[in-house]
Amino acid sequence: MNYDVVIIGAGPGGIFSAYELSKKTDLKIAVIDSGNALSNRKCPIDGVNVKSCIGCKTCAIMQGFGGAGAFSDGKYNITNQFGGSLHEYIGKQQAIDLMRYVDGINLAYGGEGTRLYSNVNTVFKKKCLEVGLHLLDADVRHLGTDINYVVLENLYNDLKNKVDFYFRTSVTDIKIADDDRYIIHSENAEFISKYCIISVGRSGSKWMETVCNSLGISTSSSRVDIGVRVELPAEIFAPLTDQLYESKIVYRTNKYQDLVRTFCMNPYGFVVNENTNGIVTVNGHSFEDKAKQTQNTNFALLVSKNFSEPFKDSNGYGESIARLSNMLGGGVMVQRFGDLIRGRRSTQSRIEESFLVPTLSATPGDLSLVIPKRILDDIIEMIYALDKIAPGTANDETLLYGVEIKFYNMQVELDKNLETRYKGLFVIGDGSGVTHSLSHASASGIYVARHIAESK
Repeated sequence: MNYDVVIIGAGPGGIFSAYELSKKTDLKIAVIDSGNALSNRKCPIDGVNVKSCIGCKTCAIMQGFGGAGAFSDGKYNITNQFGGSLHEYIGKQQAIDLMRYVDGINLAYGGEGTRLYSNVNTVFKKKCLEVGLHLLDADVRHLGTDINYVVLENLYNDLKNKVDFYFRTSVTDIKIADDDRYIIHSENAEFISKYCIISVGRSGSKWMETVCNSLGISTSSSRVDIGVRVELPAEIFAPLTDQLYESKIVYRTNKYQDLVRTFCMNPYGFVVNENTNGIVTVNGHSFEDKAKQTQNTNFALLVSKNFSEPFKDSNGYGESIARLSNMLGGGVMVQRFGDLIRGRRSTQSRIEESFLVPTLSATPGDLSLVIPKRILDDIIEMIYALDKIAPGTANDETLLYGVEIKFYNMQVELDKNLETRYKGLFVIGDGSGVTHSLSHASASGIYVARHIAESK
């Protein structure tokens, strides 16, 4: 099957590449994804009292139209201060402009009426600085899990008439033909194209590494983020979340001088399971619809670990910790902060006696048996620091779910156009190691699509 452009991966990067190419060119475009169309993405253990992954051939949570972000909280952070290093390739202003362009598309396709928060120059910035915390600047569009789905649904309904989608189609390898076109092999078909855009996200990290090895594309070791998801009464963080929604706060610990940060804050939200390569970790969601909201707020506390020689497998390190948690807890483990400080495991009776009602059914246990001491010490110190700006964070009944792992792809060697050493072969989104967020991944897709449109 011959195409002008083949896009591998239907996550944010792939979607917005296809969107922009269909708007600006008459090129013949195919999008290939190993998962399902959005309407067919349903995890068989969602809502069922099963805590461990059953190993589906394709993961309905991580793969398919919308990528891993399809069932996320739908937060688009417009900033260069976090979410990736796209600005280092294309420039700070262009990166921001592209993120705002994507925000406009989201509004046009169903997100109209959602709120754009800003934490630039707020009183909370000073309050954080007074206790050694650093609030990063960003504008945050919160779509919510529900509106995010609507936006994706509308985008798909528009694109399906202009782009050929191939779902449940796993790419096995990529070859370069004598005429410099790309031959993309799947289990059942062969695609040939002048341009190939790879946008496989974090779940495609292992596959991306094999492709780079086979084509001789250089990569560098990346990081892994390890931590917990904190759940507490929404009132504790309400002064921040009601005004800022997503407060990205960074703290340097006194004990080890490590950096700890908040991540993916979900006011009035839910703690949920997440599956990556058969490993069950934890994440958070929240809805824009107030009728679907809870009385709790959750957010992650993450410590980044970067490894030097001779060890290079940062994702493998994170996976080993997650597997240990799965082994001890049969899935996600939960512990009250007071129990952790006292050196005792949480039990079901202690959690049931608490006033805070968990939003995720997890196994009570002892996170100190899973998370390395240095990382756990960092997290505990961060909780006490947050307690100074949000009193009640360090309450005994605050829940810690573990583990939360953020896996990052090996960083692929790319030029300023996000192009590999092979002309016409681009790598975008979180699969490139360049972006780490919905907004940056989406912007990278627009950027490459415009480059192709200008050079065709």
